[in-house]
Amino acid sequence: MTAEELAKDYLTSGRFPDLPDGHFIGGRFTPASNRKMASFDPGRAEAFAEFSLGDDTEMDRAIGTAEKAARHWRQVKPAERCRLLNDVARILRENAGRLAVLEVIDSGKTLAEASGDVQSSARLFEYYAGAADKLDGRSVNLGPEYTAFTVREPVGVTGHIIPWNYPTSTFARGVAPALAAGCSVVAKPAETPPYTALVMAEFLCEAGVPEGLVNVVTGLGTDVGAKLARDPRVKQLTFTGSVSTGIDVARMTTPNVTRLTLELGGKSPLIAFEDADPEKVADGAYWAIFSNSGQICSAGSRLILHRAIRDDVLAILTERALKLRPAHGLTSPEMGAINSARHLARIKAHVDAARVRGANILTGGDVTTDWQTGKGWFFQPTVIADLGPKDPAVQEEIFGPVLAVQTFETELEAIALANGTDFGLIASVYTKDVGRAMRIANAMDCGQVSVNDYWAGGLELPFGGNKKSGYGREKGWEGLDAYTKVKAITISNAG
Repeated sequence: MTAEELAKDYLTSGRFPDLPDGHFIGGRFTPASNRKMASFDPGRAEAFAEFSLGDDTEMDRAIGTAEKAARHWRQVKPAERCRLLNDVARILRENAGRLAVLEVIDSGKTLAEASGDVQSSARLFEYYAGAADKLDGRSVNLGPEYTAFTVREPVGVTGHIIPWNYPTSTFARGVAPALAAGCSVVAKPAETPPYTALVMAEFLCEAGVPEGLVNVVTGLGTDVGAKLARDPRVKQLTFTGSVSTGIDVARMTTPNVTRLTLELGGKSPLIAFEDADPEKVADGAYWAIFSNSGQICSAGSRLILHRAIRDDVLAILTERALKLRPAHGLTSPEMGAINSARHLARIKAHVDAARVRGANILTGGDVTTDWQTGKGWFFQPTVIADLGPKDPAVQEEIFGPVLAVQTFETELEAIALANGTDFGLIASVYTKDVGRAMRIANAMDCGQVSVNDYWAGGLELPFGGNKKSGYGREKGWEGLDAYTKVKAITISNAG
């Protein structure tokens, strides 16, 4: 069935065909346990399925299976890994419609966003397929007495704790480089959207990836997630999520000195100077904060405007925001749902607190429903203007469609405002002055800066943050570093 046919059928029946049951271990779905948890469609605020809650026993079996598979996979020729990962990309594209519709139902985003997520996932496997046979070491000149060189080896079993906001592409951006490097995988998807990781693991097996190389165990973070983080057989763990949970994960991995990549929160600034085009700035800010209902760690949640263009930009932006009507992701809206009732309440609490402080709320500011059905978990597109540098709406990650606006007059003031939080994920600067753009880019304490655009670039660029946004990098060539270890070998040339 096409994506359109699947979407129409689901909106009519409320059912999605052939959902996986159980955990994916050793190349097959295991019998489901009696412990279940409801999976909700955020666009309807209704349960559409139940998934298994794993325990230590099931995670232990998955890690053991991955450990055995890793011993074989590291011996597979890199050219064969390359071929298999390209086959994975092909299978994902052939099943793109099914994956995209499932992600909409499972996470709440729009079909356009989910479709882009699936295509990015396929591209990630293609990118790292091309890298699999190019993971070379280097020769080191120690003089005529020695021949010295380095080799890059796979680390072994890798763990992946997947977030709920981008379950498909986050799975791919960790699993693809791990497999390319010769590692095996155990993934734990978030509780709110568990299904895409299970389906993707099945597709990987269908593409020819050896049984046991990719395993998925669903369940609670406090149970199977904690087991994955604490197990000494896991040699590299990648976690994407909140700062507080990331700190807990770091504590769990410390006794085993497990390698750790943390991709945590953000409060990313979009800075616009007086020479910037107000239309372009407003458009960039619109997509930066309202895409995926603002549920993106790298969302442009702070708009820092030069006072000279403040009124023009906000007039354009608020007019567009007022016209935006969130709806179920399968009905082609510009903005979809909030992932859960619990998270919706968190967003509302943040905005209510700002209102009590006397904040200037230009648009939105409250929960809403699908304008067509009256159902679902939605929050109005919200713009809060004229905030001070220490205001909680500026300092705290709200993770929703809520934009905090600040103003400045000097370049130094703009830099201070942009760097003035505990986060340092990405930033953007709008100006026609190339020299100023470079000064700002160099001054930003963050992992990525774009000029006259937001989210410029793609999977070829490394992604990750500084400060409380985490450490380590994913995507790009640097995304392979976490999954390989360097060994130096020296040979004496003496007789």
